Amino acid sequence: MPTLAVGIPIRDDKCLDSDRSVGTFIAGTPSSFRVLLAFLSFSMNRLFLFLASPFFLSCTATKKMNWPENRSSITGNEFYHQAFAMKWKERDSFAVKEILGGNVPAFLRNLVAIDVSTTDSATDKIIRAVYYVAPDYLSIGNNRDWARINITPLAAQKIADSFNCFLPTKKMVDDIYKAAKVKLEPVPMYAFRDSTPTMWHHHLIVEGQRKGRGGLIAGIQKDVVISGKILRDPKPDRVAIYGWHKLNGDPIQPLYTGHIFWWVDYSQAIRLVYRKIKLNRRWVDYVDVLKDPVLLFYAMKSTAIFFATNIEIQISIFAH
Repeated sequence: MPTLAVGIPIRDDKCLDSDRSVGTFIAGTPSSFRVLLAFLSFSMNRLFLFLASPFFLSCTATKKMNWPENRSSITGNEFYHQAFAMKWKERDSFAVKEILGGNVPAFLRNLVAIDVSTTDSATDKIIRAVYYVAPDYLSIGNNRDWARINITPLAAQKIADSFNCFLPTKKMVDDIYKAAKVKLEPVPMYAFRDSTPTMWHHHLIVEGQRKGRGGLIAGIQKDVVISGKILRDPKPDRVAIYGWHKLNGDPIQPLYTGHIFWWVDYSQAIRLVYRKIKLNRRWVDYVDVLKDPVLLFYAMKSTAIFFATNIEIQISIFAH
């Protein structure tokens, strides 16, 4: 049985411990772990929530993604015209090959800071954090001819792991929307939702709305997110999606795990978040943040996710 979004273990970069590899999960856990996870959830009686993370070339406060130099000549337009007749597996493979080869527009490499703060209820101390997110959703091409792409969580996780990133949580998606410079009215589409031509058409619609405006953009698609709800879903191998905020700030899509892991349509997209968080002026790897039961980590309103190498342990705080 396939396991949704098992992160590919990667060698940590120089900002991280050099002798360990970390794999992250975005949405699913093998069924064989469910009993273990249920047992572990009862053993924890205190956890506060707070998730954040950036994407840097080094340990300094740079904002440039460490992507390889682009050696591909395929533009956004050409990607879609080549992919028009592809099914999801072939399209995923095509997209992953291009992106891991550095075929992304230059503007996507410059990350945007999201500032968050909260109060530790145990100490009344304010916890401040800064994490960095891609200014737009995952795209292929160059600054003159590029296009947003829609890929499965498996493909997204492979890309995120390869570039020391993870996908946002529900809470982070809300924070990103609040911080966005460009907020657009959602444009739902109803026919052939999972077809490649529809994905291309929707990208063109969004570009028509954007009218060349730059900066952090939101409200244009749903996010594939990491969520403990996956573990509570009675059906295995789910994907979690959330967001697509309207101009009044309300999301069209509540947190949802109804789709199978390989499902992808025009409306769900991938935003990368760097794995290092600046927590109270100290750089911390997000894995260490999530392992610390004292840190206030508000990635979600009712659950926290513990990450260990190739396993996700979700601990429920409040009942839904």
